[in-house]
Order: sequence, then C-alpha cells, then structure tokens
Amino acid sequence: MRLVLILFFTKIAGDISVRLGQPSVLGKLIIGIILGPAVLGWLNNNEFIHYFSEIGVLLLMFIAGLETDLEQLKKNWKSAFAVAVLGILLPFLGGFGVGELFGLSMEYSLFIGVLLSATSVSITVQVLKDMNKLNSREGSTILGAAVVDEVLVVIILAVMLSFLGTGEEISLGLLIGKKLIFFLVAILAGWLVVPRILSWLSKLKVTEPTMSIALVICFGYVYFADLLGMAGIIGAFAAGIAISLTPHKHVIESKIEPIAYAVFVPVFFVSIGLNVSFSGVGNQVGFIIILSLVAILTKLIGGALGARLTGFSGNSSLMIGSGMVSRGEVALIIAATGLQEALLLPKYFTSIVIVIIVTTLVAPPLLKYFIQLESKSPSKNK
Repeated sequence: MRLVLILFFTKIAGDISVRLGQPSVLGKLIIGIILGPAVLGWLNNNEFIHYFSEIGVLLLMFIAGLETDLEQLKKNWKSAFAVAVLGILLPFLGGFGVGELFGLSMEYSLFIGVLLSATSVSITVQVLKDMNKLNSREGSTILGAAVVDEVLVVIILAVMLSFLGTGEEISLGLLIGKKLIFFLVAILAGWLVVPRILSWLSKLKVTEPTMSIALVICFGYVYFADLLGMAGIIGAFAAGIAISLTPHKHVIESKIEPIAYAVFVPVFFVSIGLNVSFSGVGNQVGFIIILSLVAILTKLIGGALGARLTGFSGNSSLMIGSGMVSRGEVALIIAATGLQEALLLPKYFTSIVIVIIVTTLVAPPLLKYFIQLESKSPSKNK
C-alpha cells in the first residue's frame, strides 16, 4: 500500500508543480512532507522505504554519470574545484557563526559549520535533466564540484571526529589514501575492465544481459566506494561515467530510466519529506529561520563566487551556486553521525533536519529561476 500511495501521489504532485511553473521534483518533495508524520501521517520512513530510496538515489546518480559529457567535465575541473572550496568555506564560517550567536560551545558550532558545508546534487541532477542543462558547462561544473565537495567535507568531518568526537582516533593519512585508491581503481576499472565485461557478458543467452551487467557494475562501484569511506552516490556516478565511454551507453540509458523513474526515484524524493516532523521545535523557530537563510545564502554566494573567479558570467555563476544549495541525504548522514558522536545536541537534531529539508526544497525553484535567467542573458556562455 505504501508503494501505491507514493507512486500515485508523486505523479499527481509532480504534474501540479509543473503546471504552476516549478520543477516536478518540488511537488514530489512536498508530497513526502504531506504524506509523512509532519501532516497526514500516512507514511513513515521505515525499512522498506529506506532501501527503495537508497536504490532510487543511486540509480539517479548512475543516470547522471551516463549522461555526463566527460570532455566538458575535464575542461571545467578548475572551476569545479573553486566552486567546491568556496562553497565549503563560506557555509562553514556561516554555520560556525550561527552556533556562536545562539550560545553553543565551540565544538557544537564547528560541527554545524561542517554540516552546512555538505552538498547533495541528487535533486539538482533532476532539475538539470528537466531543463536540458545536465551536459552544459554549468551542469558539468556543478557535478564536478559535488565530487570535490564530498571528498573535502568527509576529510574535514574525519578530522573533527578525531579531535572532538567520542569515537576512536582516525588516521588522516589513511583516510586520504582510501580516497585516492577509490579514484585510481575507479578510473582504471572504467578504462580496462568495464568495457571488456560489458562486451563479453552482454552476449549471454539470457533476458536483458546488458542491463543486468550494467547494474552489477553500478552496485559494484557503490560497494567499493562505501568500503573506502566514500558516499555511494559518488560510486554510482563514477560507474555511469565508466559505462558512458562504451558503445553500450545509449542502450543502457534508454532502459535504466524507465526502471528508475517508474519506481525507485519517486520513493527517494518522498523519503526526504518523511524526515520532517514539527514536534518539539516550537522554541527553536528563530534558530531554524536564521540557520536556513545562512545555509542557502552562503552556499549560493560561495559557489557563485568560485564560478565567477574562474571565468563564468554573473548569471551562470548564480546558476552554479544555486545548484550547490541542496544538502539532501549527505547532510542527513552527517547530522546522524554528529548525534552519535555527541557533536550535535539531541534537542537541535530535529531543527537541523528541518533546515536540511528547507535547503532541499528551495534548491529546485532557485535553480530553475537562475537557469531561465542565464538562458535569457545576452552574455550567455557559449
């Protein structure tokens, strides 16, 4: 019954959102809040929804990798790095400042800074696809910056846990070494192994061998990424890029999208809204409003500044900055880690989750607005 409700209402909500001039994903996120504990209480974020949503976000990022123009990504690596660094620095300072403003201790304030530094582009990918901007110079920069952001934020978090957390000490050298191993193996496998596996096994006399092998490669990359401390979405994205370099790209792309968008991706969008609950936050409204504004503005300005300094026009820079605003599932994972390691006060956890959801809800219409602005600009980048 849960799946019936999700699939039906996400399509209705997505259609209404488009008719109102907004990205369809916004309606799907909002319907999650309405169906969840915050409003109607028809759905809860249980184990079934958790696993379906995990598959959904992995498939979404796998499709993003399949559709990525690797040459465009290579050309914009300097911009991606600048966007990521300034998109971490400003939110970190902003989050720390809000913590200090509300009288939190230094370690709690530092953790909020790390939390705001995170970026999740899974929602952004959907908007970019809807607006045919995924393969644009701006889209490639956003995707590249998200990968760099993921690596840097994980390292910063590990340093914090090592010095301030309650867990065992973490070796920074080992942590960085694992990241390097992941990228090295992912690149070599994409170059030497993936094309051969697809070529050999796609000839098997069974139903849909090419699609099955593509999913094996995708989830294999995800497992390897998780094993080395990377987010699974980075592994899925890397697998998509590896397969995009093979002759099987278009066949896999045409067949994976119906599977992803018919079942798994809608569950992922709804699951984000299910995390919202308004219980116990009555005394923290000011904290939520201020932190939400800081979270949105610092990421927008930081990302835009990084893009502007590396040659993008003003409108394109704002488009890139807005594409980095969503914190999504990455920040939710960091928040849960902070709670476990006593770096986040339990009474602030719900408020932090609401702030993360706010950034995720604001990102799609904000990105769409700046895409339209950039498209109308006479100084549009060629």
